[in-house]
Amino acid sequence: MRADRGHLKAVLCSAKQPSPEQLKRFTQFLTEKYKRKVPITWARDDALQTGFRLQVGSDIYDWTPHGRLRQFQDYLRALRPGQEELLPLMREAVQEWDPSVSPEEIGEVLTVGSEICTVGGLEHAQYGEILLFDSGVKGMVQDLRENDLSCILFGDSQEIKAGSMVRRTGKTAAMRVGDGFLGRVVDALGIPVDGKGHIEAETHFPIESPAPGILERQPVNTPMETGLLAIDSMFPIGRGQRELIIGDRQTGKTAIALDTILNQKGKNVVCIYVAIGQKTSSIAQMVENLSRRGAMEYTTVVSAPAGASAALQYIAPYAGCALGEYFMRQGRDVLIVYDDLSKHAIAYRALSLLLERSPGREAYPGDVFYLHSRLLERSAHLSDELGGGSMTALPIVETQAGDVSAYIPTNIISITDGQIFLESDLFFAGQRPAVNVGLSVSRVGGDAQTKAMKSAAGTIRLDLAQYREMEVFTQFSSDLDDATKRQLNYGQGLMRLLRQPQYAPFSQHQQVIILVAAMGHVFGEVALDDIDDFRDALIAYIEEEAPDICRRADQTGQLFEDDREEIVALAKECLGKFRERKRGN
Repeated sequence: MRADRGHLKAVLCSAKQPSPEQLKRFTQFLTEKYKRKVPITWARDDALQTGFRLQVGSDIYDWTPHGRLRQFQDYLRALRPGQEELLPLMREAVQEWDPSVSPEEIGEVLTVGSEICTVGGLEHAQYGEILLFDSGVKGMVQDLRENDLSCILFGDSQEIKAGSMVRRTGKTAAMRVGDGFLGRVVDALGIPVDGKGHIEAETHFPIESPAPGILERQPVNTPMETGLLAIDSMFPIGRGQRELIIGDRQTGKTAIALDTILNQKGKNVVCIYVAIGQKTSSIAQMVENLSRRGAMEYTTVVSAPAGASAALQYIAPYAGCALGEYFMRQGRDVLIVYDDLSKHAIAYRALSLLLERSPGREAYPGDVFYLHSRLLERSAHLSDELGGGSMTALPIVETQAGDVSAYIPTNIISITDGQIFLESDLFFAGQRPAVNVGLSVSRVGGDAQTKAMKSAAGTIRLDLAQYREMEVFTQFSSDLDDATKRQLNYGQGLMRLLRQPQYAPFSQHQQVIILVAAMGHVFGEVALDDIDDFRDALIAYIEEEAPDICRRADQTGQLFEDDREEIVALAKECLGKFRERKRGN
């Protein structure tokens, strides 16, 4: 029943008719509560053998034993004591609990479908508020209309029937957060799914919160190194940046994200991996790989697999973002991977169509851009006044046949600060990571590179672009001049040099050594099949002969001109020894 605040009416339900004295007390209670006289009508309800239930519009005052017990349970849940002091605290709570009834707003289930429920009577419910059903299932308000509302369900919809009661909780959806989540695998509700027991949360963060404003941010100027030479040299990522990883299915998008997580070991960076719509076996294998390499110590995995409901897949990235915000607000650096937002958009589309929202382009509702913008814009490099923490986002998007102009890819490209485009043809040709130099970009650029990396990278991107263009024009030509042949050989060597096996990220000084030697044309004198072996030998040789250069590049990010000359000289020495060793074999 919807309350008209101008003409309030009260209905008193009980098995026996109240006495005049009881009616007088009810009238006095209502007059004090609503500052006006409220007429009372008695309604017989044989189900209430003891106590009364008073309904004033949508406010419910439940004086039944069941109602008081439920209130006491809510009171105890709010205490959240430690295990060692639970019993004394419960005794104290029983003694201090005041059984006076506060109003509850209770609604009724009108219709229920797959993961969607329509509720009437909750006139004060808010968007994003959590509702509690009689069966214990929770829901979140998604649509507000004049006479009813719709919510998505986080449990089994078969346990909910039309006519069931629904209670407001007055709380918006929140994620349990704390250091205890590091090293754990949890679902979209923050519940552990790794079999390692309960996680003690330190507090709660709302899964939906406003992005930091301009005055709360500072420029992105610190590298978030991936350990991948092809990315750190040409498309550097900074702490607080949003860099999209985009490409067709099975082109190595997740591999780039995992290598980036592995490369944060020992750098005091908290990593969060949000798996959306993936096979459970794939998530388990990924967790095993991270554990084996010691990366789970600083990583949390939020799992919303393909078998999870669309509602859980929908809130999973927001839950992971809330956990990341907790660490960011503590002044720490966070890396969060959303794998992938294509499946997230599909889950949201399914919910939206069930909620009868009008579909638009490619059947997505019109607010699908806002779906991802309000998520990704929460990544930032906070100002020093707020602790200086950062959250770097690596969203992943899947394309169909390399079509970056599709609806969801173009949306997310316009939200992010650059994209790493992975090309299928390069991948199948053995170029991994299969980064397309022409379509990839980082809008932060050199600001996210150390001076050593910026100096070492030189003109590598321009050289590769020239090589790719020349390769197209010369692939059908049989008569090439010497200059063109040298340019092609140089470009082929660079492409081969950028190949990197998975789970083998390079450190800063290793990347500097490779790039300086490559820009010095040392690798041009090495056969393509020998480049990998020579690269490994070169790194080991310079680490032994010039440890000061390596230490300076890692710790200060500096590379002087004398250092460049020494690296090139040592590289030529190493090349001579490498050739002798090859001839000896």
